[in-house]
Amino acid sequence: MLLLNPPDIRSLDVFTVLPERFRQRRRTAWSDANLGGREVDSFLEGPVFDDAGNLYVTDIPFGRVFRIDPQGEWALVAQWDGEPNGMKFLNSTELLVTDYRNGLMVVDSRSGAVRPYLGRRNTEAFKGLNDLTFDSQGNLYFTDQGQTGLHDPTGRVYRLSPSGRLDPLLVNVPSPNGIVLSPDERFLFVAATRGNCVWRMPLLADGGVAKAGQFFTSYGPSGPDGLAMDQGGRLLVANPGLAYVWVLNHRAEPVEVLRTDAGASLTNLAFGGPDRKTLYCTESVSGSILRIGMDQPGLPLARGPG
Repeated sequence: MLLLNPPDIRSLDVFTVLPERFRQRRRTAWSDANLGGREVDSFLEGPVFDDAGNLYVTDIPFGRVFRIDPQGEWALVAQWDGEPNGMKFLNSTELLVTDYRNGLMVVDSRSGAVRPYLGRRNTEAFKGLNDLTFDSQGNLYFTDQGQTGLHDPTGRVYRLSPSGRLDPLLVNVPSPNGIVLSPDERFLFVAATRGNCVWRMPLLADGGVAKAGQFFTSYGPSGPDGLAMDQGGRLLVANPGLAYVWVLNHRAEPVEVLRTDAGASLTNLAFGGPDRKTLYCTESVSGSILRIGMDQPGLPLARGPG
């Protein structure tokens, strides 16, 4: 990677850590498939903030959603027989969750009630959903990753319209993961984890797609995961295999690299704080939430239709 202007290197601080009372160290079907059979006590993902400044995160292997208040105190919101990953607010109180086992699920952030939203496409099961984002018109974009990779580049990206129409936009991604829109919503960015890169796809006025290309190329044992966008149009990329967050300008040049000594797997990220200028990251090895102040606020997140 040739960099004419070296990026600034900054360190993330630990905000809070999953309390011991919530840790359940054991082997699970998820850890057998994804962590080589190692015991696991949690694997945090899917950070998103509510209007009151509470942070919600998922715990994939144990089917849990947690709420973390602004002081760093944890509470269990919901637990079910699933593998929840990415989350966004469908409305002010309900979370829409990509569940690897069950498809799209809704979690009531107040009561903890869980209900199905979309489990299959034309009776065909999804490969294994991963992450999601809404646009300002209520369209939902989500990734269907499964166990795809360079050996099987058949991961999918879908768009679900407010009317219920489900369109496959991409069907050839090696492990589609994080997903985010540009500030003007003209481009969709998708992390291709096993391809160790981020794809960029124009969204055409007629609803079609064309000229998808490779925007950024990383390196190391595990490629880009969660994505976020700031108001200046910089793309932020969580890179678990490096324990980095890449902050990329419009040319995909790293202008900052955010690092941590707290663990080895930065999985996802979200902007929070009163001015959305604090970046929060999930670190899955230690079960930590990390944070750092940024010079630009995060792009406001759209919610579902209605």
